[in-house]
Amino acid sequence: MTGSTSQAGVRFEQDGPVATVTLCRPEVLNAQTPAMWAELGNISRKLTGDVRVVIVRGEGRSFSAGLDLSVARGEGVSSLAHLAQLSEAECAERIAGSQEAFTWLRRPSLVTVAAVQGHAIGAGFQLALNCDLRILADDARFSMAEVTLGLVPDLGGTKRLTELIGPSRALEVCLTGRRIEAREAERIGLATAVVSGDELDTAARDLAAAVLAADPGATAEIKALISGASGRSYADQDRAEREAQTRRLRDLFFVTPDLE
Repeated sequence: MTGSTSQAGVRFEQDGPVATVTLCRPEVLNAQTPAMWAELGNISRKLTGDVRVVIVRGEGRSFSAGLDLSVARGEGVSSLAHLAQLSEAECAERIAGSQEAFTWLRRPSLVTVAAVQGHAIGAGFQLALNCDLRILADDARFSMAEVTLGLVPDLGGTKRLTELIGPSRALEVCLTGRRIEAREAERIGLATAVVSGDELDTAARDLAAAVLAADPGATAEIKALISGASGRSYADQDRAEREAQTRRLRDLFFVTPDLE
């Protein structure tokens, strides 16, 4: 196993095909900063090709309490006030850089698992949403709290939220910023599974092992089929399935590509 911890408060560990990313600012419930987002982006660029599963977790009693308000309300270049003073293009570019810290978790070659305990608020909720699968401890609480600051969710969470629970419920969740407890999250489709707190890490590792037991090529094709299904018609999805199966058959039985 290899690993490292950055001064930004993110720990990276790799054990063969499984990488674990841990937010490690437990004294502030893993509240997120732009420095953490930069480090998450760095991790995405240093993953080796043999990594197939990424587990995202938070150290301590919460997954992440969201944006660190001491930074957001401060006077530095990372503050919300400073962003507001930039041109529209510059502000959007800065936000795009922050989004990259989250959106790489949707990479087609990876299956990503969020192991969530305690609070996952705002940016914490969106970090979990960018993962393919979410294992929740029974004390987990989701909240899309950006609206309480007069802001919108902007870290890649709204599309996945809508796909998982539908547009009407997603709108209600984003407009109210209310807390969603673990059992409700499971009932409405936000949670893959809910376990006791002392079982969370084991459940995440067991899920990673189950994913690794599947053929890598089939895993990538299945993820692509599922992730693209909501944007396709039935006819288009049927075509995508047969094209994917054709690729799998040719890969499995070593068929030489057609030559013109």
